[in-house]
Amino acid sequence: MRGAILAAVVGGVLLSAGCAADTSEVAAPAPTWATPAATVATPDYSADTEQVCGRLDKVFTTALGDFGTQMGKMIAHKEAKDTDQAEKAEKAAAAELKTVGSQIRKETAAAQNPDLKQAGVTSADKFENSAKDREYIAAIKTAKDLDRTLKTQLEEWLSPVAGYCG
Repeated sequence: MRGAILAAVVGGVLLSAGCAADTSEVAAPAPTWATPAATVATPDYSADTEQVCGRLDKVFTTALGDFGTQMGKMIAHKEAKDTDQAEKAEKAAAAELKTVGSQIRKETAAAQNPDLKQAGVTSADKFENSAKDREYIAAIKTAKDLDRTLKTQLEEWLSPVAGYCG
């Protein structure tokens, strides 16, 4: 198809050059064609990305499960007005978030896809920042609070890598 379009354009150029010329013989100028830029095939990272995402899935299942366990303990202690135990569970939940961040960083560091690698850094930073300031964790007082905020918070933490690990 490209050849047919090219032939039509060249024919049109030659015809118009002939029509515009007077009766004396005029040579049509040689067409100058820009050489198309070489296209570089995008590397196929799909197999590696699938492996990285499989490992991340295990991280999310295990470590986020441990985070959930600690959050449940924290809520139970807060509801029982056991402040010391609630604080311990809050610290343990924060430690789990830090662990998730470290594991995401580790699993995505060797990813072949540089965009996935960067997404892993961003996601890990989000988990680790939540572990440091613990604002999200401290705001949760009841299971209802956790249910109301967890989905949104998980989306925030996971969104960078979610585009690669669907």
